[in-house]
Amino acid sequence: MQATPNILMIRPVNFGFNEQTAESNAFQNREGVKDDVQQKALQEFNGFVDILRQNGVRVTVVDDTPSPHTPDSIFPNNWVSFHDNGDIFLYPMQAENRRMERREDIIRKLEEQFKVGHIIDLSRFEIQNKFLEGTGSMVLDRENKIAYACLSPRTDEEVLRVFCDHTGYNPVLFHAVDENGKAIYHTNVLMAVGSKYAVICLDAIANDEELEQVLDSFSSIGKEVVSITFEQMNHFAGNMLEVQNNNGKSLLVMSKSAWESLTDEQKEVLSSYSKPVYADINTIETIGGGSARCMMAEVHLPFIGEV
Repeated sequence: MQATPNILMIRPVNFGFNEQTAESNAFQNREGVKDDVQQKALQEFNGFVDILRQNGVRVTVVDDTPSPHTPDSIFPNNWVSFHDNGDIFLYPMQAENRRMERREDIIRKLEEQFKVGHIIDLSRFEIQNKFLEGTGSMVLDRENKIAYACLSPRTDEEVLRVFCDHTGYNPVLFHAVDENGKAIYHTNVLMAVGSKYAVICLDAIANDEELEQVLDSFSSIGKEVVSITFEQMNHFAGNMLEVQNNNGKSLLVMSKSAWESLTDEQKEVLSSYSKPVYADINTIETIGGGSARCMMAEVHLPFIGEV
């Protein structure tokens, strides 16, 4: 199943501009830093969680810890992914202060409600300076077992193929750059895959063969392609996630900035498949360089029930 009603989110306690990720993340903006950035991020986070819950999404919220200092902990999808056979993957992270986000107690908490099978720890690749930052590096078509990935300093082909060997996914690899020719740091800022559609900035894939491979992949599995511009990508229109509510209804979650960047025609196409759900997370986007999708780690583990 592509979408799940179960989401893990990490409430920030020390959110801020991360110097260790800024070199490769062109979406971060130091100029937006203000004294009250943690307070604003916390308000945005809580508002986002409220909107998800009002729409029938089951959100597990875990508070970050004041120590160690992890300014990007609000983006858990980079260090962990959860799969419907009970497997959990832990990922190698480029920034040293992001490696400390991997917390065993979070997995223990999830075990209260979900069936956990194997934990596959890929963080050993950090010793070799090879990284794969979860569902930031990979956009997973879970139904068709396809892992889309734009290769970058944070997305290594060898580690990706190890993931694919474990899971039986087929990799679709490509290179992507922004309008300034800078490598795009994570696949999930330029594309999102839903059950019946794909949202993608096709202009970012400069190599014609790679572009054709991506489009052929969508065509072969019957996805309707919604093409976004660089400008829309810069408003995080590629950073969406399809989830379900507790009645099985499809929702497409994004930021207010992403939604407002879409054309009426794009909104109409996406709304025909999923109910759009969006939240104002401008501070988080500006300082953190990530958006709604990055904040949600979807929990596809078998659900046991509420404790």
